Amino acid sequence: MNNLKSKKWWKAAFTRATKTFMQTTIATIGTSAMITDVNWTVVLSTAALAGVLSILTSLAGIPEVDNEK
Repeated sequence: MNNLKSKKWWKAAFTRATKTFMQTTIATIGTSAMITDVNWTVVLSTAALAGVLSILTSLAGIPEVDNEK
């Protein structure tokens, strides 16, 4: 849990969460036939959950930060 005090860890975790959020947003939008059919509430809530899960998964370890020790 010392990672939580590391600026490098937070930067890597935030980068991963942002990428996950964006990928999930694009994938969820892609499930609609037309852009007018997109349920934006579902898209944003699904992407937000994916971002939170990414941060929680990062607690297990981030290879690019862990390997530098």
